[in-house]
Formats: sequence, C-alpha cells, structure tokens
Amino acid sequence: MTDQKLPDESVADAAPGHCGYVAIVGRPNVGKSTLLNRILGQKLAITSHKAQTTRHSILGIKTRPEGQILFVDTPGIHQRGGSALNRYLNRAARTTLSDTNLALLVVEALRWTEEDAKALEAVALAGVPAIAVVNKVDRVADKQALLPYLQTLSKRHDFVALIPVSATHGDQVEALEQAVLAALPKGAPLFPEDQLTDRSERFFAAELVREQLMQRYGEELPYRTSVEIERFEQADGRYQIHALIWVERASQKAIIIGKQGEALKAAASQARQEMQKLFGCPVHLEVWVKIKKSWSSDEAAIASLGYSEDH
Repeated sequence: MTDQKLPDESVADAAPGHCGYVAIVGRPNVGKSTLLNRILGQKLAITSHKAQTTRHSILGIKTRPEGQILFVDTPGIHQRGGSALNRYLNRAARTTLSDTNLALLVVEALRWTEEDAKALEAVALAGVPAIAVVNKVDRVADKQALLPYLQTLSKRHDFVALIPVSATHGDQVEALEQAVLAALPKGAPLFPEDQLTDRSERFFAAELVREQLMQRYGEELPYRTSVEIERFEQADGRYQIHALIWVERASQKAIIIGKQGEALKAAASQARQEMQKLFGCPVHLEVWVKIKKSWSSDEAAIASLGYSEDH
C-alpha cells in the first residue's frame, strides 16, 4: 500500500484514457465497501455484517490500461437516529456526490427500501450520471425474478446502465468496471499507477481496530465507540502503534475490556494481524479504552476524533 501521496504531475505524460471520480453510494449494509475491496483486489475498506460500518469516505484508485478510476466509498445514507455522528455520515455521503463524475448507486437484489429511495434522491439532486449496481445476486435462487426488479428500477431513474453483480464472489465486476470507464471523461491519470489510496497508514490502523469492535460486540456498542491513534512510529523494520478506543460510559468500557482483559486482548491481537497483512511488516500494537461522555452527540467531539468533511 502506498502511503499518503498527492496527485503526481509526472503521470500527466501517460497516454490519455478515461479518468474520473466515482462515488459509491447507497443505504447502509448493501455491500459498498465489499464492492470496493473486490474491485481493488485488496482490503481497503473495513466490513462487517452491521449497518453503518463505514464512517469515512475512502478513495480507492484502480489503474487499468484503459484509464484510471478513482472510487470513493461513502457512509451509507440512512434514517437511523439524529445524533451528530449520524448527521455527519449523511452529509459526508451527499458532499462526496457533488464532487464526482459518476455515481454507483448500490442496491440489494429484489429489495427496495425508504433508505434506498433517499440514496437515489441524493444522486438525483447531485445531478451526476449514475449506474445502478444490483448487488448480492448470488443470493437470488431464481434469476428470472431479477428481470422485473431491473425493469422497475430502470423506471425510477435514467441510469447510464443497470448491472447485476456479486461483490462477494466477483460476478460481473469486470463488466461494471468497463461500464464505469465508458461513462468517465477522457483524461490523463491523476495518481501514479502503483498508488492504491490517498489515506495514510495511520488512518487504516484506526480503521482495523474499529473493525474488530464492529465484528465482536453487540448491536449498539460499536456505534458508541471511536478509535484514535496516539502513536504511530516505524523503527527497526516494525511499527509501534498505540490506539485509544473512546466510549461514552463506564459500562461500555467494561464490556470492551472483558473479564481480566481477555476481550480487548483478542480484539487487539486480530487487529494487529490485519495490520501486518496490510503494512507488510511486524506490528507492535497497544490498545487502551477511555471515556468521552456523549461524544457521538457532540459536534465538537466528533470533529476532535477525526470526523470532518475536509477529507
């Protein structure tokens, strides 16, 4: 993984193809992050079975012979709660749409909800061309049932294309990439061909710790936690990383730590292994849990924890 680069002027000399930004949008838990990881061939966005796993817009750069696609994974557009964090997540998704050349509206095969309608409304208001990506077709036993669903979907909006895919298995993902390239403007690549993202390794360290919280704990607890990296240093071929898990109440802290600290040790151990895979070197990880009361409902608190629309 290449760490924190800016667009490189030297890549402008490459043969012109298609290039542009593509927002991946949709309701929570529809498979947006899984789709991004599948396209890139590497785990970049964290995933879990819980809704609203994604909290930050993440750039994933896919360079092909025909051009460069700059995918932006976004938080799910949702109706859940009215906290400062929830408002931030919805704003982040909508703001990303206004700055892209194309939108991928990801929906689940044979399902349409009020949150899907809100995501489509955001796409329409942004005025960008859109491709409907019908995900999880591997779960549809009778593929004939897809046809009326696609017909109904085509009437909801003037999509550039409607493409059924399975992000989990990779079905039709190549066809989706070809459709995306065809819909993007002509232009030289904006990033070096070996660059995967513009996010830092420090950012991904925090995300991999948070992924363990999403996967291991109850339905509500992960939404009351955030992760901050206090120390991120490289020395002697290994990373030294100190992570803080912020919670809102003492009872939440006790749950995350677990009996004799076993729960926290297990989560930290798995996060460390994921970091070593991503960074390609040994990692020493230390994790603490601290309390910041009602942080998810406080605009200033969420900004201090890294939830800003500047990135």
